[in-house]
Amino acid sequence: MKAPTVEFEQLIGRGCGIDVHKSLLVATVRGTGLQEETRTFSAFTEDIEKLRDWLKSCEVTHIAMESTGVYWKPVFNILEADFEIILVNARHIKNVPGHKTDKKDSRWIAKLLLSGLLKGSFIPPLPIRELRDMTRYKRKLIEQKSSEKNRIHKILEDGNIKLSSVVSNMSGATAEKIVDALISGETDIDKLTSFRHGKMKSSVEDLAKSLLGKLTAHHRFMLQLVKESIKEKEMLIAKLDKQIDEHLKANELELSRELLATIPGVGEEGAEYIIAEIGNDMSAFANEQHLSSWAGMSPGNNESAGKKKSSRITHGDKHLRPLLVQFAWAASRTKGTYLRSKYDSLAGRRGKKRALIAVGHKILIASYFILRDKRPYKELGGEFLLNRKKDKKVNALLRQLNDLGVKVELSQAS
Repeated sequence: MKAPTVEFEQLIGRGCGIDVHKSLLVATVRGTGLQEETRTFSAFTEDIEKLRDWLKSCEVTHIAMESTGVYWKPVFNILEADFEIILVNARHIKNVPGHKTDKKDSRWIAKLLLSGLLKGSFIPPLPIRELRDMTRYKRKLIEQKSSEKNRIHKILEDGNIKLSSVVSNMSGATAEKIVDALISGETDIDKLTSFRHGKMKSSVEDLAKSLLGKLTAHHRFMLQLVKESIKEKEMLIAKLDKQIDEHLKANELELSRELLATIPGVGEEGAEYIIAEIGNDMSAFANEQHLSSWAGMSPGNNESAGKKKSSRITHGDKHLRPLLVQFAWAASRTKGTYLRSKYDSLAGRRGKKRALIAVGHKILIASYFILRDKRPYKELGGEFLLNRKKDKKVNALLRQLNDLGVKVELSQAS
């Protein structure tokens, strides 16, 4: 038996659905006074421009396409000036069961577009997209640099050098000087221990014992390569920092960075990351809850037959969420702040991981209002939660006494 045809109310006059692939674009146009037609184009710039001209001749106003990897970006860059583009998560436009083809996909996307049933992804303006490219690459370089530092530790352990057991920081001045001396071929223990800092907890004897190993020429060669790799990455990070700073100045984003940096645990570098992910124009989000849901920092709603099931946080920006957790961890180490007290109050009851997510959520909500109102972060203080709980408890007791017919006059205890 043939499945019934699903009909939707048309809200958009003329539109186009595009099924995007690495080297292929399948586009379907449909709408009022327009014969439905599907055409296939290559992903080369010349063909995308032909697609643009065809859509213009059809008087198309809206385009919908899946956010397939990075392949949507060149299409978006060429078409965004002439059409209103809705970039859609593939999970939200699954076709009805049946035979799947690229043409059917593009027709289905076009049909959903005209019916107003597609929810577009957040696409920030070009300056924010460029900032996002730089900050994400910077974070990748920082991760690679950290990985290389771990490799130094691994090579030293392979040579039975136990330096990490006696120094608190392998990136500190003492460890750096000792490693450089080992690379240059220094084997005199007295000269190596002379780099010891006076404030080191480990004794000279323990340091000397940790340096008695079998470091071969191969180990020194590998250590030298890793050190050069770290230096190269530090140079690239410095270039990115300079370019990011110039980019913020050129696009009048400095004020946003300064305001966000007032949040405990964020700082200027963290502020740059936040701006790169959510932009500085909060009108793109209906409210702070919408932003939180988009970022994947809101509890999910899953209820069936009156029973509430898992309320784990939802899918969201995979780049922003780890950052917010990182900022939350830093905020939990501050003294006398509201975010620290919030973390402490939740960590005991809900666990450290849930507490970090909750504090990260608070940071994101604060970022929304800071960017929307262009005002710095307002510190409530470490006693805010305690005072609020106290007021709630007093009011609850007063209501109970009132229900019992007892009137009480309150006075502050001396």
